[in-house]
Amino acid sequence: MKILIMNGPNLNLLGQREPGIYGSGTMDDCLNALRTLHPRVEIDYYQSNIEGELINRLQAAMNEHIDGVVLNAGAYTHTSIALHDAIRSVNFPVIEVHISNVHQREDFRHHSMISPACKGVICGFGLNSYRLGVEAIIYARQEN
Repeated sequence: MKILIMNGPNLNLLGQREPGIYGSGTMDDCLNALRTLHPRVEIDYYQSNIEGELINRLQAAMNEHIDGVVLNAGAYTHTSIALHDAIRSVNFPVIEVHISNVHQREDFRHHSMISPACKGVICGFGLNSYRLGVEAIIYARQEN
């Protein structure tokens, strides 16, 4: 099984940026924990601050026999119709994740442009949101 985790803008600063919201853990910490927890799953990672690069990476994954994508699109969650369309065009499930509970934050974060295109949404569990996203793909795959 192969799962791609993708992060959008500013998530390269995890562990440094607003630890009161995002915690002090880094994405490397999260990836190491996930790979230890799921040693039989190949977990790839990609991060970009650029919307078009996220779309290109998502589309490229169609040729890589990906079983699913865990996507934290960051601020593009709330603005990107292009990312929504890219998610709808791929042939694997995409799970939208957020570290914080976006519904407890600013009003503009309460609406996701990508949720309707995703298989499911997980938010508010810190870096564990990624674990829950990975496990959602694993369990969905086992059901098929």
